[in-house]
Amino acid sequence: MKYKVNIIIPCYNPPSAGWAANIVSEYRALQLLVPSYQLGLVVVNDGSEKGVNASDFDLIKKEIIDCRIISYEKNKGKGHALRQGIAVSEADFHIFTDVDFPYQLFSVAKIMTSVVENKGIAAGYRNQTYYKKVPLFRKLLSIAFRSFIRLVGIPVSDTQCGLKGFDNEGKAIFLKTTTERYLFDFEFLILASRQKNIKIYSVPVQLKEGVIFTTMGWKVLRTELFNLIKILMR
Repeated sequence: MKYKVNIIIPCYNPPSAGWAANIVSEYRALQLLVPSYQLGLVVVNDGSEKGVNASDFDLIKKEIIDCRIISYEKNKGKGHALRQGIAVSEADFHIFTDVDFPYQLFSVAKIMTSVVENKGIAAGYRNQTYYKKVPLFRKLLSIAFRSFIRLVGIPVSDTQCGLKGFDNEGKAIFLKTTTERYLFDFEFLILASRQKNIKIYSVPVQLKEGVIFTTMGWKVLRTELFNLIKILMR
């Protein structure tokens, strides 16, 4: 029996005009890398205001048979979008990544293989080479946050990597998160770390060359600091 693995992708104002065709291409390449798994796809249009149209979704649905598209008008954040996609994901295992597939495909395949073999939650881990590609402020912020993570009992040091996989017990925990935007990963892993029967482990992953990182302003940081306090007090 083939295990079913669904890939959940949130979509908001994708930067590339060919984003839909790229999803199809990456999906097909993954099928070749993990032929022993049955793959499915869930794409969530998180209130995009530009860069998407009906023909993009028609292309994905035409080329990928096992595909589900969710779309709503108002942008609500990546955490919200992933909860919508994961809620309808019917599979043995679930993987999420970003619309531009920023991680090397062998890294995505490694997450899949790890979670199928070990169950629980496979959290992507970005090594020191990651810091060479990010702006200085984001680098310092990431390093400081990783140090903080060690203090709250999460067994992995990189909670914010945008590539994770989990089984259906992990799915149930993810659906209990409430954070709408950046810190949904942290909330997911801190909730999971409080469950004695859930295995959480790191899987080294690598970004593709040329990945462009978004900037993070003070307004966003202030909001996320408030969210962090709410998560810790939950």
